[in-house]
Amino acid sequence: MRRLSRHIGGTVFNGIFMALVVFVGLDMVAEIIDEMGALQRNYHFADALVYVFTRAPSTIYEYLPNSALIGCIYGLGLLAGNSEVTVMRAAGISLLRLVYFVIKPVLLFIFLGVIIGEYFSPYLDQRADGTREYLRKGSEVQDSAEGLWIRESNEFMHFNAVFPGGVLYGVTRYQFGEGKTLEEASFSTRATYNSLDGTWTEENVSITRFNDNSTSTEKRITRQWTSDLSPEVLTLNILPPSSLPIKTLSNHIAFLQQQGADIAVYELAYWRKLFQPMVILGLVLVGVSFVFGPLREATMGFRVFIGVVIGVSFKTLQDLLGPFSIVFELPVLYAVIVPILLCLVMGVYLLRRNG
Repeated sequence: MRRLSRHIGGTVFNGIFMALVVFVGLDMVAEIIDEMGALQRNYHFADALVYVFTRAPSTIYEYLPNSALIGCIYGLGLLAGNSEVTVMRAAGISLLRLVYFVIKPVLLFIFLGVIIGEYFSPYLDQRADGTREYLRKGSEVQDSAEGLWIRESNEFMHFNAVFPGGVLYGVTRYQFGEGKTLEEASFSTRATYNSLDGTWTEENVSITRFNDNSTSTEKRITRQWTSDLSPEVLTLNILPPSSLPIKTLSNHIAFLQQQGADIAVYELAYWRKLFQPMVILGLVLVGVSFVFGPLREATMGFRVFIGVVIGVSFKTLQDLLGPFSIVFELPVLYAVIVPILLCLVMGVYLLRRNG
C-alpha cells in the first residue's frame, strides 16, 4: 500500500509541478515582454529579467490553485488512461483512500504556498519594485511624477524608491504652515530607518526655507528626521493588499477599525489569504471527482481543457463576488467562502455518486 501511495503521489506531484512551470513560465514571458516598453538608459534588459525573476515567488503563489487543479487532473488522467485506476478499484481500494493518496502531495504545495505568501513574496515584491524604480529614476531627481506620495499632518513627502527594511531613495519633503503656505522644501538622496529610536537619517540633504520676502538654502551631509512613518507603514502603501502577509493585514485591519475607516478591501485580502489552502483543496476535490466520474473515459486533452474551464470559472466567480460584496456592503467573508463551498459540495457529490 505504501508503494501504491508513493506511485500515485509521485504522479500527481509531477503533474502539479509541470502545470506550475507552464503557468509561471508563460506569465513570466508576458511580463518580460511588458517590461520591454519600460527600458530606459539606466534600466536595461538584464535589469528587467532580474525584476521579473525576483517577483517569481508571487507568480507561483498566484497560480498554485489552478496548477494543483490541472496537475491532479493530468496525473490522475495518466493513471486512468493506463487503466491503473480500474485495477486499483478492482483490487478493493476504496475511492476515499485514492483521494487521500492524491491529497498528500497537494499538502506539500499548500505548505509551499503559505511559506511564499507569508515570508518571501512580500519582501521580494517590494525589493523588486524598489530596485526597478531606483534604476529608472535614481536618487538625484526631485519631485518625480511617479513613486510614492505620503502625507503626515502638514507635511507632504515623496519617495522615488522604497526598499524593505526602511531604505528610501530620492526623498522630497514639503512642510506647510497653518495658512497652507509652503515654509520649507527639502531633498535628500537617501534615508534610512533606525529601529532603535524610530527616527530616520537623511543623507546629502538640500533644504530651502521660504520666509516672507526671501528664501534661504542650506546643505547638510546628514539630518535626523522624526516621523511616525515606519517601514511597516511604507509596505502597506507600496504593496497591494493581496501581496501583504496575513499578520500585517490583521494588524492593519485592527488599526483601521480603531480609526473608524473602511476595512473592506483589506478584509477581503485577509480572508482570501487565510482560505487559500481551502481553495486549493476545493479545486483538487472537484478535479479528482471529475476524473473518477464524468471524465473517466475522456481524452487527456479534453480533461485538461475542462480543468482550465473550472479554474477560470472559479477565479471569475471570486473576482466578481469580491467587488460585489464591497460595493453592496455585504460581509466579504461570504464572497470568499461561497466559491469554496460550491467546489467542496460539487466534489463530494460527484465522489459519492461514483463511489
